[in-house]
Amino acid sequence: MDDRSQSGRAPGCCSLRLGLALLLHFCNVSMMSQRACLSLTMVAMVNGTGPQELPNASTPEPLDDPRNPVYNWSPRTQGIVLSSSTYGMLLSQVPVGYLSGIYPVKNMVGSALLLSSLLSLLVPLAAGVGASAVIACRVAQGLSQGTVLVAQHTVWTKWAPLSERGRLTSLSLSGLMLGPSLALCVTGLICQALGWPMVFYVFGAGGCALSLCWFLLFHDDPKGHPCISPGEKELIASSLVEQVGSAGKSVPIRAVLKSLPVWAISLGCFAFSWTNHVMFLYLPTFISSKLHVNVRENGLLSALPHLFCWLLGILAGHVSDGFLSRKMLSVLAVRKLFTALGLLLPAVFVVSLLYLGPSFQGTVTCLTLASATLGFCVAGIVINPLDIAPRYYGFLKGVTVLIGMTGGLISSTLAGIVLDQAPEAAWATIFFLMAAVNVSSLLFYLVFAAADVQAWAQEKKLTRL
Repeated sequence: MDDRSQSGRAPGCCSLRLGLALLLHFCNVSMMSQRACLSLTMVAMVNGTGPQELPNASTPEPLDDPRNPVYNWSPRTQGIVLSSSTYGMLLSQVPVGYLSGIYPVKNMVGSALLLSSLLSLLVPLAAGVGASAVIACRVAQGLSQGTVLVAQHTVWTKWAPLSERGRLTSLSLSGLMLGPSLALCVTGLICQALGWPMVFYVFGAGGCALSLCWFLLFHDDPKGHPCISPGEKELIASSLVEQVGSAGKSVPIRAVLKSLPVWAISLGCFAFSWTNHVMFLYLPTFISSKLHVNVRENGLLSALPHLFCWLLGILAGHVSDGFLSRKMLSVLAVRKLFTALGLLLPAVFVVSLLYLGPSFQGTVTCLTLASATLGFCVAGIVINPLDIAPRYYGFLKGVTVLIGMTGGLISSTLAGIVLDQAPEAAWATIFFLMAAVNVSSLLFYLVFAAADVQAWAQEKKLTRL
């Protein structure tokens, strides 16, 4: 069908670029489901009543159910296991960001998703070997998931018209938020009905199927896709006619490292990942300790914040593009507005959790809003690198996500240590520290952020190292 969308209008419902965004959306759902399910299966995998001295001592489950083997992992060991995939993601960010501007994204994303899915199938076997085997498996998963996370951003340098960047990016990346919601909803049910190992088999098999769909349906360049209409091809080409890729070009690394807007985005990503990892990995633990619900109810309650984050992420992309198409706000004002909402509101809601008392409804409401409002960042710091350096977008995303993932690694590991040493006062320490990181990073971003193409990212600067 001929796509006749004009600038400022939403992509047609039958446009290929919208179908591509949906395909990426489901790939992200699959990837994040594989990553998120461990935070809830950990509740079923770990014996909370037995002695927690040995790193991988198995004990009989109360009902002696062979479908649910239980291990005596201490809170510190659990924290390392939960954060281990972040170690792998850290190692992949910058290399993948650079290579995504050189090698076909189709092969990078498809192969990485397939590898992550195969490793998911191996997690139950690794748990039987020991905690160290699970950690090794999750680190390898982190490497492959980090490849998917960074390489997919390069897709939109060739497929997204300038007026649709917010919509298409938010739609594809919102799968990162829907994935945990779906995983937590389904994980609790599967754990009770079939045992926790089946969770990894289900999500691993689903990821394998999606990776095959990716290889069949995706093409790196709109010009080479056999199903694209002439109208849509012309629309994309005319919109991106002045945008030049970085393939074969030297990346001005020195200029990137000296750029205050890059550091503003990086610190924003640091705060975003700090908050996201704590909520992502420890939300089921917090709910279990404060609300004392069973694993199925825990899964449903833990899924609720991620579901609303998914909705707000999509909404943020549409609203931000609406502001820009109607010229109500500048690009910089839009980026700052949505970043402020995405970092400040979660800080307010997590601190509020500490003063609610035993209120069930209040706790669920604040937890939901604390995670959901992170979705506003999709129209802020997440897409901001495409504004300041479209020709080096892949590399820049690798750098900013690397720094962001460092925040996630520190927060998730630190949370496990705090919970192990001072369980009574742990959540106050975790939440106040999260709020401090968010507010300080936001202030730096508001002062130094930019939304215009930087001098080092323009054609005349390509000869510089």
